[in-house]
Parts: sequence; C-alpha cells; structure tokens
Amino acid sequence: MKKDQLYREDYFTCPIYFMDKPEWVKKLNKASDLYIKKAQKNNQPNIKERTKKFGNKGDHGMVHHSTSLINDPKFIDLQEWILATAYNLLDEQGFDLKGYQLFLTEMWVQEFSHLGGGHHTLHTHWNGHMSGFYFLKGSERTSCPVFEDPRPGRQMNLLPEKDKSKVSLATSQIHYKVKPGRLIFFNSYMPHLYTVDNGYEPFRFIHWNIQAIPKGVLNINKE
Repeated sequence: MKKDQLYREDYFTCPIYFMDKPEWVKKLNKASDLYIKKAQKNNQPNIKERTKKFGNKGDHGMVHHSTSLINDPKFIDLQEWILATAYNLLDEQGFDLKGYQLFLTEMWVQEFSHLGGGHHTLHTHWNGHMSGFYFLKGSERTSCPVFEDPRPGRQMNLLPEKDKSKVSLATSQIHYKVKPGRLIFFNSYMPHLYTVDNGYEPFRFIHWNIQAIPKGVLNINKE
C-alpha cells in the first residue's frame, strides 16, 4: 500500500433486482380481473360507511387488495419461477440454504382506485426473506415504489444530501419507475412505500413474500 493512501471498501449493501418480462402481462392481467372485482366489491361497505359520514368520494384513496393467489393454477408458473429465482438470489448473496426450503407465504394482486389517492405508507415485511412486485398496469403517470435505507442508526444521524438527483453514498431513498411487465425482487427487510397515485391511469401489481424455513421444522410438522 502507498503511504497516506486512503482506501475505501463498501460493505452491508442492500441489493434490489429488476428485469422486464412483458410476455406475462396479458395472461396475468386476465387472471387478476376477477380478484380485483371481488376486492372492489368487498370494499363497498367501507365506501358506503365513509360516504354516509363524510360525503361521496367514490372509492378515492382505496387500494383494492385481493385474497391469496397461492395455489391458483393461473398463477402457478409465476410462483414457481419466483421461488426458483429467489433461491438463486439468496444463494448469490452468500446465504447457506442447504438446510432450508423456500415457501411463498403471501401473494396477492392489488389495484389503486381509478379516482386517485391510493398509496402505501412505509413498511417492511416481517418474518420473511425475499419479497417482490410484478407490475401489470402502470407508467410514469401512476404511483411507484420507493425504497428507503434500512439502517436505523444512519437514519437518526443523516446529513443533508448535496444533490438528491444523483445516487451517492448519501442517498437514503430510491424511486423505481414502473411499467407493465417490470419485475422487482428485494430482501424483505427493505423498508418501502408507494407514492400517492393521482388517478391518471390504472395502477395494478402483484406482490409476494417468501420465507426460508428449516427443513427439520417441516419434518416435525409432518409428524
């Protein structure tokens, strides 16, 4: 090493993976339509109660959240692909999965109100290891996911950024552009939110969570 040369090494990185698979959009949108219609119907009592108390705003601000998609034959190909990809990603990150099996613990489709106002506040997914989104409807005119730095100590002592338009070591928040067919994977500990949708265009996506469960636990449960 050169005298007085300061070297930098980056540790504790937080990866986010994305790719585009538009070939699934038409089929999965069609498979999702019935789920969204049921979710909209299930939200009607809440909408009626709100209208009675405050006045009619339709479903403004609502997020129409489906029941589980797991084991629906129309989504099996997607689920198998997701599980295989999640395994590869966790393995690539350096985790030893020999004694574990990955399970899809949650999968649902949701659509924000066409009148606008739909959003999600900042959250993580507890008791999980890999999460993700597949966008069926969306554009630069709709809501989008935002990821935040998961390190609480850093957030408590954060200094202001010089230029928020540039991604740097000072960056604490990342916005991801969406379009039909875009797919995103991330570790479940990553805090994320969805910006307020303005209702210009439909916004729909599939969301999932995956957990790695020790194989010994599975054997105990079978007994």
